[in-house]
Amino acid sequence: MSGLVVCALVLAAASVFGVWHRKNGGRLKVRGRDAGKRLSPADLGAELGRRATLVQFSSAFCQPCRATRRTLADVAGMIDGVTHVEIDAEERLPLVRELGILKTPTVLVLDSTGHIVTRAAGQPRKADVINALGRVV
Repeated sequence: MSGLVVCALVLAAASVFGVWHRKNGGRLKVRGRDAGKRLSPADLGAELGRRATLVQFSSAFCQPCRATRRTLADVAGMIDGVTHVEIDAEERLPLVRELGILKTPTVLVLDSTGHIVTRAAGQPRKADVINALGRVV
């Protein structure tokens, strides 16, 4: 009987964690550690957008990175002055470590000067990206 109780508790804990992870994954949020950090065109390997830049850190075998690439390209195409830059995390490990990127895809929203405004770890929703840009643009 006690084995059944332990099994039920483990399943309940796993379910709670799964719901929490799904709710928070891909959410754009401001991190205190990002305050004041600025990325230059040299850091990105591309020019900054006139109004904002969407920076995506990806890896070769990341399935959600493909969907994120399409989402960010769509948003950048919809809003004038916004560019999308994709960075291979494996090729840019010093930058990944400096920024505290722990998983791919990770999306950073930069203002026109390159300051990090917000970030999302995981696949963000198009509406969330547009709302984040509304705070920048």
